[in-house]
Amino acid sequence: MWSLGGPIRFKQFILDLACQDILSEPESRFPTFTTELISYLKTVSHYLHLPIHILHRSLPSDKMFKSGLLKAVRPSVAAASRNALRPAARTGLKASAARFASTDSATHGKIHQVIGAVVDVKFDTEKLPPILNALETQNGDQRLVLEVAQHLGENVVRCIAMDGTEGLVRGHRATDTGNPIMVPVGPETLGRIMNVTGDPIDERGPIKTAKRASIHADAPPFTEQSTSAEVLVTGIKVVDLLAPYARGGKIGLFGGAGVGKTVFIQELINNIAKAHGGYSVFTGVGERTREGNDLYHEMQETKVINLEGESKVALVFGQMNEPPGARARVALTGLTVAEYFRDVEGQDVLLFIDNIFRFTQAGSEVSALLGRIPSAVGYQPTLAVDMGLMQERITTTTKGSITSVQAVYVPADDLTDPAPASTFAHLDSTTVLSRGISELGIYPAVDPLDSKSRMLDPRVIGQDHYDTATKVQQMLQEYKSLQDIIAILGMDELSEADKLTVERARKVQRFLSQPFAVAEVFTGIQGTLVDLPKTIESFKRIMAGEGDNLPENAFYMVGDFESARAKGEKILAELEKSE
Repeated sequence: MWSLGGPIRFKQFILDLACQDILSEPESRFPTFTTELISYLKTVSHYLHLPIHILHRSLPSDKMFKSGLLKAVRPSVAAASRNALRPAARTGLKASAARFASTDSATHGKIHQVIGAVVDVKFDTEKLPPILNALETQNGDQRLVLEVAQHLGENVVRCIAMDGTEGLVRGHRATDTGNPIMVPVGPETLGRIMNVTGDPIDERGPIKTAKRASIHADAPPFTEQSTSAEVLVTGIKVVDLLAPYARGGKIGLFGGAGVGKTVFIQELINNIAKAHGGYSVFTGVGERTREGNDLYHEMQETKVINLEGESKVALVFGQMNEPPGARARVALTGLTVAEYFRDVEGQDVLLFIDNIFRFTQAGSEVSALLGRIPSAVGYQPTLAVDMGLMQERITTTTKGSITSVQAVYVPADDLTDPAPASTFAHLDSTTVLSRGISELGIYPAVDPLDSKSRMLDPRVIGQDHYDTATKVQQMLQEYKSLQDIIAILGMDELSEADKLTVERARKVQRFLSQPFAVAEVFTGIQGTLVDLPKTIESFKRIMAGEGDNLPENAFYMVGDFESARAKGEKILAELEKSE
């Protein structure tokens, strides 16, 4: 039997060394290593035949209390006096077992740490929710959804919040839903506005559908993808002729403020629904709340959204004031809604994403919050992967197609910036809205020389269409090169051939304008939908000189060539009467 003399002092010295870990660790780290340290100290005390409660001689009382060791190893005073020299390994085991035992299943955890949009959740077992699973907790009277992003060890998972974390505190219960974020899909979503988690935000009650789908999905396999290149006719002359869209392709829409981008998007939604009977999904990523509100009410005025009847579009908004987690996932929510219409209903769906740059920007914020080392220009190291995972889901299958129109913001007009550069790699065509053309009063203000498409190939669109488009572009390019001469010397200094080129080019330029159905309430001009054969024929007739006897104004805001001829004859008749 050991006495309380020299030998026990030596053992106390050994325990002092073992407790240095606690003394050197910050208090914030106590919960993560207390379990392992107790086990270690019990082992030491067992081999030294020393009671573990003697730890109070090695540790200050505040360290014992804050680290949780005091509760685990402190026996009663009476028991300590009776068994002062007896090994206390069993006492420690029972205490630690009681401390860490839990009747909760693996689906429940507690909030362990809150750092802005990042929330750590600690579980009592090693059965943790998988990466990308959704957890739910209550923040006041609001449901807060968390998405698992990392496993940190010690049964702690790091999550990204899909809403604000103001008011959230440690200890709140978090429940694993067992699935990724699931959002409502189907025809019931048409005419409704939802957020990233599928909750309606239009104050019209819940979305009445039992159909739900995960926002995370794999791209369609090669065996299900359609390999045929097919043009998606929009009914907009300038697009269909010079930069045709691919069915199931990706279109980049470049435009500044006030050049008609919103109206252009609305007309595409309206025309696709009319011409193809398909549906559209509008996804606002980092959208200004005011712009989203204006778009919603404009769609009601133009009957794209009919509150009493059938609507043609579903809206998914992650506004600019949302945390980065919501802005990084809202594009996937909109894509999931569109995928249902493609895969289940066999529709040709139009998906609008405004702005795809903000999707990348939100991903960069999330990456920084997770502690990843940034790559070029501060973007996330997984930039290409994040973009590719989403873009590859936008494709044509044997069942239907998703055609996406993505607004792209170019930081500092630098096309080599990693954000737009990663987007360009996926685009099939680009539509550029020019402020200079909008200042001429020509709408849509599409720049016919800057807009490009991979579909402009004779093997895809046919030789006749290709020849007509290239001749139109050539004529407009010649007119552009002659504008400096005209501005300095005037039209009289041009040759007769150049004068004829300028006259026809100005008529072609005006003929590229078109009245939109969604703008009829503002312009008073009935919108027109021009099919592709009429578009090609009309431009061929203008370049062949059939409209040489008609005034330029006859070609402004009309549909096909016959409409321009009728308008021109009416203008000439009015001029004759006035004379």
